[in-house]
Amino acid sequence: MKNNRINAVSTEESPDQLDLAILQVLQEDSRKTLQEIGAVVGLSATSCWTRIKKLESQGVIKRYTVDLDPAKLGYQDVVIVQLTLESHTDETLYEFGRVLATIPEIQEAYLVSGDYDYYIRIAVRDTRDYERLLREKLYKIPGIRHSKSSFVLRVLKESTVPLGG
Repeated sequence: MKNNRINAVSTEESPDQLDLAILQVLQEDSRKTLQEIGAVVGLSATSCWTRIKKLESQGVIKRYTVDLDPAKLGYQDVVIVQLTLESHTDETLYEFGRVLATIPEIQEAYLVSGDYDYYIRIAVRDTRDYERLLREKLYKIPGIRHSKSSFVLRVLKESTVPLGG
């Protein structure tokens, strides 16, 4: 019996090996054509398109974007801020997260376990820009009990989602 699995679209919830291969190609260069993706993973352009649409509809592929170099846009420094809030009610956490989302310099914010409540990654032009951000934005958010800031000296690793192995 001939196995047509290679050209079939996976109906499983989790991505199969071909889906992962397509995702790997897209993570490396999301501007590749369907023909180029197909050549790498061994599928037709149509099969790749069908699988990509499925991955989009499942939310595996969240969006397509551009990876910008912050330093070339004037953001020379990255600051990691650890924050503790006075209160931990659902309303406080929601409001704090809502306000953080309005500050464009904040690149990532995580609610975490441990000694602090949040780890926040902020892009700033320099130390004066960071001081301005603290005074004008961050410290105007009610309910911050304590914060600790660390300037990133060097990025040792930045990567995409691991896709196999």
